[in-house]
Amino acid sequence: MASNPLEIQLRELKDLIIQLNNTVAGQTELIRSLRKELEESKALAARKQEQIDYLTKKLYGSSSEKQKKPIDGQITLEQIYGQMFNEPEYHLDNDSPPEEEETMIVKEHTRKKKQTNKEKFRDLPIEEVLVELSPEEQVCSECGTQMVQIGKEYVREELIYVPAVVKRIQYYRATYKCPSCTDGFNPDADHHFEKAEVPPALIPHGFASESMVAWCMYQKYVLALPLYRQEQDWLQFGIELSRTTMANWIISCAERYLIHVFRYFHRELLERGFLMADETRIQVLAEPERRAQTQSFMWAVRSGEDGLPAIITYGYTETRARYNIEQFLEGYKGGYLQTDGYQGYNNLKNIKRCCCWSHIRRYFLDAVPKGKKDDLAEPAVQGVKYCDKLFMHERYCREKGYSHEQRKDYRLRKSKPVIDAFFSWLDHQDPVRGSRFDTAVKYAQNRKEYLYTYLEDGRCSLSNNLTENSIRPFTVGRKNWLFAATPGGAHASAIVYTMVEMAKAHDLNVCRYLTYLLKQRPHEDMTDEQLEELAPWSEKAIGCCSEK
Repeated sequence: MASNPLEIQLRELKDLIIQLNNTVAGQTELIRSLRKELEESKALAARKQEQIDYLTKKLYGSSSEKQKKPIDGQITLEQIYGQMFNEPEYHLDNDSPPEEEETMIVKEHTRKKKQTNKEKFRDLPIEEVLVELSPEEQVCSECGTQMVQIGKEYVREELIYVPAVVKRIQYYRATYKCPSCTDGFNPDADHHFEKAEVPPALIPHGFASESMVAWCMYQKYVLALPLYRQEQDWLQFGIELSRTTMANWIISCAERYLIHVFRYFHRELLERGFLMADETRIQVLAEPERRAQTQSFMWAVRSGEDGLPAIITYGYTETRARYNIEQFLEGYKGGYLQTDGYQGYNNLKNIKRCCCWSHIRRYFLDAVPKGKKDDLAEPAVQGVKYCDKLFMHERYCREKGYSHEQRKDYRLRKSKPVIDAFFSWLDHQDPVRGSRFDTAVKYAQNRKEYLYTYLEDGRCSLSNNLTENSIRPFTVGRKNWLFAATPGGAHASAIVYTMVEMAKAHDLNVCRYLTYLLKQRPHEDMTDEQLEELAPWSEKAIGCCSEK
C-alpha cells in the first residue's frame, strides 16, 4: 500500500536527523580526541622544553647551587608559613637554661682577608742578594777616596723557580776482610770477609726509587696528569720513561706495599659507627668476558662526622650490584650509613641508612622553571626553601659549637617540624606527570623513611657532601686519563687514591706522604700498631710529611 507523500517526507527527515546526530557525535568525539592529543602534545612539548632548559643550564649555566638573597619587597616563606620559618632559637649551652630564647642569626659567608706576600711566602727559604757598586764606582768622584759601605736598603723581592733535578744513584757495596785471619799467601788459610748490607730495591731488578714512583702517583692522582703526558714530560729531563713502565711501577707498589696500609684503614673504618658512601663510573678496557665499553664502578666509603680522624677508602668493582657494598662492609659492627638515593644501599646488615638532603634539594633546584628561581609561587622553589631551612639549622649548630647530644635535641625540636611540614606539603602537590618536578616529588616521597634517620643521632650528617667531595678528585681525573687498561690498574688506582685522599684530609704533603709510605715498605707481617705509625694522623707521619 502506497504511503502518504507527507509520511515519506517525514520519514526521510527523521533519517536525516539520525544521520546528522551520528555525524555530530562523531565530530564531537573527534574534537575530544584532537583536544586530548593537543594537550598531550603541549605537555610533551613542555617536558621537552624543560629538558632543553635543564641541559642548557647544565652545559652553559653556573654549577653553583646557591640561591640569591631575597629581593626587597618580595614575599617569603616566612610570610607564607609563619612561625615554622621564623621562630626564636634556643640556647643549649650548659650555662643557659633551655627556656632562654634568642633569635637565630646565621652569619653571611664573607671572603677571607687577602693575604700579603709576606704571609703567602712565609714558609719559603730566603736568600738575600746585595747589589753593590762596581770597584770603579766605589771611588769618590769628588776627592778620589775609596768609599766604605754604611748600610743597605730593601728594594724588592722576587720568586725564583729551580727546576727539578733527576740523579742517577749507583750503589756500591764495600767488602772487608780480617787481616788477622789472613796467613800471607797460604792458599789453605781461612779468610774472613764481610760485606755491607745494601737496602733492597723498591721493585726487584728495577731502577725505580721511592721519590720517582711517588712523583708519578702524585701527578696522575692529584694533578690528573695521564701517564702518556708524563712520558712526554720526562723527556725534558733527558729520560725515556714509557707509560707502560710507570703503570707497572704504580701497580707493583700498590700491590706490594700500599695494600697493607689500605687494609689497615679498612679495618679501622669498620670499627666506626658513622659511615658515608658514594659511587661513580669507571671504564676498564680488559675486564674478563666483558666489552671494553661496559661501565664499571669506583666506590668511596669514608668515616662520618664522629669527631675521630677521617678515614677515606676507595674500591673498584665490575658492577654496581648490591653484593659489592655488602662485601666491602662485611664484618661491620653496626651503625649509620649516609648515602645518596641508590636503592642498593637499602636493608644492609647492621646498618641504619640515612639519605642525603642535598640530593633532595638538587632535584627540586633542577625542577625550577627557567627564569623562576626567585618566584616563591613556584612549587619547586618552595621545595628548595624547605631544604634550605634544614641546612640553616645545621649551620646554626656548627656556629654554636654544639655537642652531638645538643645537636640531636636541637634537631628534634627545630628540624623535625620542618621535615613533617615538607612531607605534608608534598602530599598536596599534583605535578605534571613526567616533569622534573614530578621526579623530585617522587624521589623525596620514596625515601621518606631514610630522610628522617639522621634525627636519631647528632653525629649523623644531613647530607652526603663529604663523600662527594672525596670522590670528586677521581671524577675530575677521569676526564683526563679516561679509563683504566686492566682490572689490576683499577684496583691500584683505588689504593693510591685512598692514600692521596687520606693525606689531603689530614693536611699532609701528598708527595711526601707517598714517599714516606714507600720508604717504610709496609708488609703483611706488620702489626696494627706498626701500621698505625704509617697513618696520616700519627705523630711520625705528621713530622715527616707536614705541609709546613
